[in-house]
Parts: sequence; C-alpha cells; structure tokens
Amino acid sequence: MTAYLFEPTAPSTIPVFGSDKLFPVNRIFCVGRNYEAHAAEMGTVIDREAPFYFTKSPTTLIMAEGEIAYAPRTDNYHYEMELVFALNSGGTNITEADALSHIFGAAAGIDMTRRDMQNKAKETRRPWDTSKDVEQSAVVTPLRQMAEVPSLGTGRIHLEQNGETKQDADLSQMVWSVPEIIADLSTMYTLQQGDLIYMGTPAGVGAVQRGDVLTGGVDGIADFTVKIA
Repeated sequence: MTAYLFEPTAPSTIPVFGSDKLFPVNRIFCVGRNYEAHAAEMGTVIDREAPFYFTKSPTTLIMAEGEIAYAPRTDNYHYEMELVFALNSGGTNITEADALSHIFGAAAGIDMTRRDMQNKAKETRRPWDTSKDVEQSAVVTPLRQMAEVPSLGTGRIHLEQNGETKQDADLSQMVWSVPEIIADLSTMYTLQQGDLIYMGTPAGVGAVQRGDVLTGGVDGIADFTVKIA
C-alpha cells in the first residue's frame, strides 16, 4: 500500500445529468479566439493557420450554481461564456472523422478571466497563467451525455448579466469546430479520458461586480444561474 506524506487532493469531478456517477477531470484545455467577433473586440485577428490554446488546472473547476468568488488582485474580472465537452477516450493523431466518438458529453461553462492581468501579460509578452488559471474560474454545469446532446456544431449560446443579454451567438460561428479541435490538439498531446475542453467565447465579454447574477446556457445542453460573491 502506498504511503503518502499527506492526504492527496481529491480529484475534481463533474456531475452527470441522469446519473449518480461523477466524471473525474484530468486536464482542462481552452481554445482562444474561436469566434471572430470576440477576437475583433479584443483587438486581435484570427490566425486561421492553427487554433490557439491555454490551460487551466482542474482545481479551478466550480459548479455553475450558487455563488462563485470574485478573484483577488483584479479590478476587471470578466465572464466568457463557452461550450464545454469532456472526453471518455483519447489518443494521438485522432482524425476529424473519428473525433466525436471520443466525447463523453457536453456542458455549458464560463471561463472567468482577470482581464487586467491578461492585458498586462500581452503588453509584456508574458504568459497568461495568472489571468486564466484562477481559483473558481472554470465554471461548469453538469455534463449531458452525447446521446442526449442535439449538436456540438449549431445551437444558441448565451449569457445574461443581471437580466441583460450580453452574449448571444450560435455554435456555428466558431472558427474551429469540435472535431477540428480534437484532431489538432491530439497532434500536440496524447488526449486522455477525463480531459475537458472549453471551446472559446463569442463577442460581448465584460466585467462583473460582486452581487451580479449571471444566467446563460447552451441550447439543448444546459442552463445555469450563478451569483458573484
């Protein structure tokens, strides 16, 4: 029996609609600049040669319910509404044609971001880690298994802040589709069961304040309500 110096941290998990079993999360990959309108509002241009990625730690996960904390050391904390999907198998050099067979299910999520830190990192050509890999910043709903998901390529994705619509788009507006992302990512990593992928955000991102209520969702997959504490 293995002896540890201290009790290892329990794995991060996500509930599954209609199941009493939890999905254990291995890694979190995030696609950057995957909607042209959002790239434009951030002052950048889509690089159509290849997708752009960053990562979050599994410990940043928090369920899209109740309250989520306003991050420390930021005065410009932003919501980014996203489609999320989870893998039940993986591999390297996965083909686009085979990509969907590796998906367990999908969810709605928010990639919370310290925008002031991110902007500073861009100016100084430094990594984005402290702006993206933030505790309680990978907000996610329970997973809906693929047999119940109507589509990962079309469908409304939206977010409201205190009842006012801020983000409203369709998954068909993504620059890189889910199969394309799986195929590309698998050329750089050996994808594994438990990996989670956030697919980027539409235009309309903005700052939150303590007390704000965020609602949103992805049609046919999940809806949520959270409060910024």
